[in-house]
Amino acid sequence: MSLRIESEPVQTFAALFELRGSAEAGDLTLTTPIGSTLAQLHWAPGEALLKDGNRTRRFDSVDELIEAATGAAIPVGALFGWLAGRNEPVPGWKPDLAQLGSGRLQAVRESPSPRADLRIVFERS
Repeated sequence: MSLRIESEPVQTFAALFELRGSAEAGDLTLTTPIGSTLAQLHWAPGEALLKDGNRTRRFDSVDELIEAATGAAIPVGALFGWLAGRNEPVPGWKPDLAQLGSGRLQAVRESPSPRADLRIVFERS
């Protein structure tokens, strides 16, 4: 997973990931290429938790949780749909689902500014 935010200065985020569950309840583990855990995210109705290192932070929504972990608001509900091959509409976002069959997803946020480019390479388990 990589995310590039066209801010000043440009922000980038890249990590290996394991995603389980659904938009309503799930887990996302972010790791470095050598396997060190960067963060563990968990969400369910009424809770959104980010564990990084020895601290756990609580958030009001899964969207706030994802933004805290990655630096950008990524539409989690739509992300599950996109990965399933559904072109879920999200204002400002344009997903490219053409490469899903080969395990690739790209989505670009054009508004609100700054522009963000999300790229995901995945395997289904």
